[in-house]
Amino acid sequence: MKVDDNNEKNLLEEALGGGGGRVILVEDRVETSGSFVLHHLLKSSFSSDSPPSVVIFVAFSRPFSHYHRISKKLGCNLLIQKENNRLFFLDMLKLQCPGDARNNDNNVLVELFGKIQNAVEISSSLEYNKGYITIMIDDLSLLEIDTHGSVDEILNFLYYCHTLTSGLGCSLVMLNHEDIYSDVLDRRLLSQVEYLADVVIKAEPLATGLSADVHGQLTVWNKGNFGENRHSRNNVSNFHFKVKENGVDYFYPGSLT
Repeated sequence: MKVDDNNEKNLLEEALGGGGGRVILVEDRVETSGSFVLHHLLKSSFSSDSPPSVVIFVAFSRPFSHYHRISKKLGCNLLIQKENNRLFFLDMLKLQCPGDARNNDNNVLVELFGKIQNAVEISSSLEYNKGYITIMIDDLSLLEIDTHGSVDEILNFLYYCHTLTSGLGCSLVMLNHEDIYSDVLDRRLLSQVEYLADVVIKAEPLATGLSADVHGQLTVWNKGNFGENRHSRNNVSNFHFKVKENGVDYFYPGSLT
């Protein structure tokens, strides 16, 4: 199997486009995880080819050791980024510890937003930071569990986070699971977050079934991709992906040889 690295490896970056102050939603399914997109964006934030940036990572899904292990395989040392104040890691798994002092759902999210806002203020004051701050949330479905399914409180929290993208130019990246919402009421959170997003990335299984060489397909809907005349241009991209030990191959259907 061969992938044309010169033409194919940047398909996701090309579909995403550039610029800060955006909301990116990654949607996946049980049989097709989209977590590799978060790892891709995390590594890109600390790449030497990118402007100096800061990531505020809100982890509901896995502890720091998990993300650190995967990032090392991708050639990125998150421990060094933490020590250099370029990564603020908020481990939300601690919310589930016995004796956790929580009075209600609202207090949980108020406290979380306060931590995010504080990290943003610290990041904005760093001399090397050029204003590129990304808030990553992994994942929204577990946030629902911690708030006992309080959709309104979650939406209020996300709207507050959204004010940071418009007011301070931060980007907001979120992972959510599309196939856990069974009815219209359940899908209210998903539809509202999709509306809020500037870019929606869907990780789905192949329509033709499982394949050893192709793990799934990505559909990237970039609402802010415009041409010179401000008309939408190539705003939907579709391509396949294969997750490997030390990276991900992105390629168009039929381009593997």
